[in-house]
Amino acid sequence: MLDNHQRALKDLHKANVLKANNDTTLKILGDVKKMLDDHQQALEDLHKLDILEPNNAVTLTVHGEVKNMLDDYQGALENLDKANVVEPNM
Repeated sequence: MLDNHQRALKDLHKANVLKANNDTTLKILGDVKKMLDDHQQALEDLHKLDILEPNNAVTLTVHGEVKNMLDDYQGALENLDKANVVEPNM
């Protein structure tokens, strides 16, 4: 499974070079890095995605989850609260 995720990361990085800061690519990069426990790198991709889509409740939620994994509980709450404001029924 790990090899598949590593191959996926390589392909996604290539895709991101071809079309820099593509929202879909950044979302998947963040998800894969989160699965690989590379939380700091996932956070960087999600931050770029937050800039592209500042009020995306799904992105804000995942961003909050990753911050929680990094023991940034205040940051996690801020992201999750903002996601709840954007999409209260999520």
